Amino acid sequence: MIDLTPEEFSKEVEDKVEAMEDGYIEAILSLCEEYRVEPALASKFLSKSIINKLHNEGLDLNILPDTAKLPI
Repeated sequence: MIDLTPEEFSKEVEDKVEAMEDGYIEAILSLCEEYRVEPALASKFLSKSIINKLHNEGLDLNILPDTAKLPI
C-alpha cells in the first residue's frame, strides 16, 4: 500500500523522471515496484498534470491512438 498522499506520490514521480532521465511510464512503474503496488492502484495517486504528461508520452510513443481533431 502507498503511505503517501496523492501530492507526495506525484512529487516522487516528477523527481524520479528527473533522476532517471526517462519517461513518466518508466518512473511510475519503477515506483510501483518500489512500493509493491499494482499500477492500477497507483493511478489513483497521480495528479491531473502527470496524467496529461503520461497521455502525451503515450501518444509520442504510439502506445495510444491519436485522436482526430477538427480544424478551428
